[in-house]
Amino acid sequence: MPTSAITKHEISLEYLGIIGGLQHYQLTPEKLQEITLKKDLGVVTRNGTLAINTGAFTGRSPKDRFIVKDEITKDTVWWGDINIPFDSKQFDKLYGKMVSYLSQKELYVRDAFACAEKKYQTSIRFITDYPWSNLFVYNMFIEPTENELEVFDPEWTVINAPEFMASPEKDGTRQHNFSIINFTRKVVLIGGSGYTGEIKKGIFSALNFLLPKNHHVMPMHCSANVGKDDDTAIFFGLSGTGKTTLSADPNRRLIGDDEHGWTPENTIFNFEGGCYAKVLNLSKEKEPEIFEAIKEGALLENVILQKDGSVDFTNDSITQNTRVSYPINFIKNFQKPSIGENPKNIFFLTADAFGVLPPISKLTPEQAAYHFISGYTAKVAGTEEGINEPTPSFSACFGAPFMPLHPTEYAEMLSEKIKINNVNVWLVNTGWTAGPYGTGHRMKLTYTRAMINAALNGSLNNLGNEDYMKDPFFHLSVPKKCEGVPSYILDPQETWEDKNAYQKKATQLVEAFKANFKKFESYASKEIMAGGPY
Repeated sequence: MPTSAITKHEISLEYLGIIGGLQHYQLTPEKLQEITLKKDLGVVTRNGTLAINTGAFTGRSPKDRFIVKDEITKDTVWWGDINIPFDSKQFDKLYGKMVSYLSQKELYVRDAFACAEKKYQTSIRFITDYPWSNLFVYNMFIEPTENELEVFDPEWTVINAPEFMASPEKDGTRQHNFSIINFTRKVVLIGGSGYTGEIKKGIFSALNFLLPKNHHVMPMHCSANVGKDDDTAIFFGLSGTGKTTLSADPNRRLIGDDEHGWTPENTIFNFEGGCYAKVLNLSKEKEPEIFEAIKEGALLENVILQKDGSVDFTNDSITQNTRVSYPINFIKNFQKPSIGENPKNIFFLTADAFGVLPPISKLTPEQAAYHFISGYTAKVAGTEEGINEPTPSFSACFGAPFMPLHPTEYAEMLSEKIKINNVNVWLVNTGWTAGPYGTGHRMKLTYTRAMINAALNGSLNNLGNEDYMKDPFFHLSVPKKCEGVPSYILDPQETWEDKNAYQKKATQLVEAFKANFKKFESYASKEIMAGGPY
């Protein structure tokens, strides 16, 4: 697709097929907020933060995310329920309808980069018909300098039109909303949904294909921070496992909270220029860094305001997925640039509601690959009285909805990097102890922090073999002692009053792991298979 020559303040989108109208280029956050308020598309909270409502969609719609099947993708993408194929001719027709719809409209155009590491940086042009969608882009991506803007040549284009509705019968979509990635045309189309997460996840999904294929960079759905000795730590974890909380450490600098790459040069870099955090039940006491980042310039989504204009963070009447986006420099203790070297420790966080997995265990490279592919956590079946049976939840690579390649390709890359760089990998259970949900209780955050600190400062790694025990069900290496944690806490079986009940529940979880992994067995190597329970 051709690109356009631009100056700092002028932009034409005719090369895309968008004719006429008014295009606002590279507006400041203040101006975007002003326009949003003037158009009655949002409100301001008591402390000056813009709050908007994303409409019918308050989260991603995974069944409406497609990848165009063509010469680039047909033999490389792992097609299925996650990566749903879309016909290239249908894409071209839908693209034509969409740019025709946007012609003659007032639009907001922003040029930005993804990837903090210059060598792997991708230039992107975002076209949105909501001013607050453009503010989200400003918050979440890397803003070019004035000199970079003068010569900016967008490699990718994202077109975002929440009010454009597809016709499933004519356009080949499942319903009126859609997010479609075209690797040949280097275009992401997003329509029918105002949820801003579709914008960042569209680019994340594209990079998860391009970086490993073209550059042998390992893309990761994780947070990362760096210590005083410049050692980098990586935190994988699904929703509710404590990823954001545990990586926001006052003694370590935050690289990023969600999306990173691991280069052949052994550096870790943030894909983004900002953070997109959940805010339900947020408090200054529990997560002060995020709480203090919610200020003028940030963008709140789907929250409820109280009479005095302050946010009621406990109110989930619109959605439990209330969010805020803000530039990473709103976090006081952040790494600049968002790049870390010397990765030493990886943490796989899981909230095991079965109460079976040890609170911390050290993984071999084979076990790391197996648990990475599994991407396990657990969801509580219900919160009403009498329902206390947890449900296993698996998301390959701790981010299956965003991974175009087969999970084993990412797992083999991770395993290779772990071996080459002698990185320690830890499985951390932030979930239940002393029994399953309904009987036991959630692991104390102070204990989890103590265990992670012990891994980071090397004290767990310096223990001798005699100071580790083998978990009998998952064959994990579990430390017998850790400063700041009672020794009996480290052995999950010791925390249960009914040992037979523990063994029964552990066997149940082992079988859930095995059943989930069956779909990967024909792809996984013998080494990866050896990393699981048996």
